[in-house]
Amino acid sequence: MDITKEKVLEALSYVEDPDLKKDLVTLNMIRDIQIDGKNVSFTVMLTTPACPLKALIEKACLNAIIHYVDADAVVNIKMSSEVTSKKGEQKKALPFVKNIIAVASGKGGVGKSTVAVNLAIALAQKGAKVGLVDADIYGPSAPVMLGLANDRPFVKDIGGKTYMVPIEQYGIKVLSIGFMVDPAQAVVWRGPMASKALSQLFSDADWGELDYMIVDLPPGTGDIHLTLVQEVPVSGAVIVSTPQEVALADARKGIAMFKMPSVNVPILGLVENMAYFTPAELPDNKYYIFGQGGCRKLAAEMNVELLAEIPLVQSIRESGDDGMPAVMHVDSPAAKAFVQLAENMAQQLAMVNAGMETLV
Repeated sequence: MDITKEKVLEALSYVEDPDLKKDLVTLNMIRDIQIDGKNVSFTVMLTTPACPLKALIEKACLNAIIHYVDADAVVNIKMSSEVTSKKGEQKKALPFVKNIIAVASGKGGVGKSTVAVNLAIALAQKGAKVGLVDADIYGPSAPVMLGLANDRPFVKDIGGKTYMVPIEQYGIKVLSIGFMVDPAQAVVWRGPMASKALSQLFSDADWGELDYMIVDLPPGTGDIHLTLVQEVPVSGAVIVSTPQEVALADARKGIAMFKMPSVNVPILGLVENMAYFTPAELPDNKYYIFGQGGCRKLAAEMNVELLAEIPLVQSIRESGDDGMPAVMHVDSPAAKAFVQLAENMAQQLAMVNAGMETLV
């Protein structure tokens, strides 16, 4: 019996996207079907290159063809991606940026900037087009963490207006207020001035096409956060905390701020940083210095996802200080944790973009 395109599509209609709870054909994720005798090839278009279920979906597609179409079929599946967006009519601001992700924390010192930088690079490593805005106006740290402390962005003229050109490093585009001020000088600006500086990082820069723009916000809740949600359509927020109660109390406030009706930004999940300490000489040991499971409990309480638990290891600190973020050391436990964060964040965002009500 001949293999036909119709039979292939019928078989693949039995394969469901585990997150979106619909079959791949209905979701228009099957593209470019080619049939030559027993040879069957097609492309599965995922919602993100950082999909953590890529291998599972590929295997399910292969099994569907063998089971429902022809046991002797030779199947070639190309796994590709087309990052989704929910910006719709809001594309006037940053029209070529599909998703804007705010990385926030209720208090300082929890490693929010470390998480933002490594998250951005991990997404780029998966094949996404990524930008990073260091919006921590009073304490910009991205230039040091990315080895760009002495760099300055170029400018170019587009249609008679001057735009900054983001600096490219480790596969991501970066802009920071730290590129514009003397590193030795304190940034002493009132709220309106800080908000204007943030606006310029978006409106006066040539970002080009991006799948994800990661915005590293200042700690707390204030003018910068409100300016962000007023200036650009924020797709979702990631909240960073450490496990101890004093940090969790502030993380609750951060979540509450994004859930306010006037802000209304979906919470993609929590990241527990410094979750446990693992000494280099005892890589299998975990010491819960700041308490155990604090963010897991808060995630359950607030009905949000726990995206990742990042260990407290010396290499993360050293990598940030050296300008070579931890995720660049591909086989390290820290790098694996940040890759898991990127996959889980992208997964949650795809669900939000698909209009799903709950994240858990």
